Amino acid sequence: METVENEALASEIELALAHTPFDQRERLKTLFALDQRLARIIGKATEPMLAQMRLSWWREMLGMPVAERPQGDVVLDAIGTHWSGDEEALITLVDGWEHLLADPPLPASSAEEFAKGRAVALCAFAGVQKAGEIEFGVNQEAKIWAIADLASKVHDEKEREMLVELGQRLCARKPARLRGFKALAVLGALSRRALMRGGRPLLEGRGAGLVAFRAALLGK
Repeated sequence: METVENEALASEIELALAHTPFDQRERLKTLFALDQRLARIIGKATEPMLAQMRLSWWREMLGMPVAERPQGDVVLDAIGTHWSGDEEALITLVDGWEHLLADPPLPASSAEEFAKGRAVALCAFAGVQKAGEIEFGVNQEAKIWAIADLASKVHDEKEREMLVELGQRLCARKPARLRGFKALAVLGALSRRALMRGGRPLLEGRGAGLVAFRAALLGK
């Protein structure tokens, strides 16, 4: 079985994964590992066209049958093991990251499309494509995490202010119970706290651990 064991992830992601059932953990970790690869492409982009070419490579690979993909990339191999048949959601994730290549300052519409890409992938993981309260809750908390995470990493203060405002609008609705998806409950709770603090890192401050523990316990 292909795994992404050696892919170092952010501390809040590792914390979320710790609250994921063992039989689902590799699938979720693979999603976050791909997300991190895409973040590196965007974060290191000096020429948007080169970044778009790298994103296109991921789209092409994800659009191929598993047996026809090149072997040797640990993340791509793990996708073949854990995401076979659900690659369309991962392509949407790639599309979401591409929206961050918009000319600065980042428009709110691009941030919303980025959040949508992450949310679609997390909804696919949770298996909640149909409309309903659970689907709405997963979609909402995933978008809040996407925006809060981005806000904590941008350098432009106006962009951060825009992202915090956008995230706080998403936070206006009370979080849904996500007992079957504690990982997202943890990320959602940490993200709401980070947005209230002005777009700070998700695990910053002594209270972050307590927030994560309460979210995992209550599922919200």
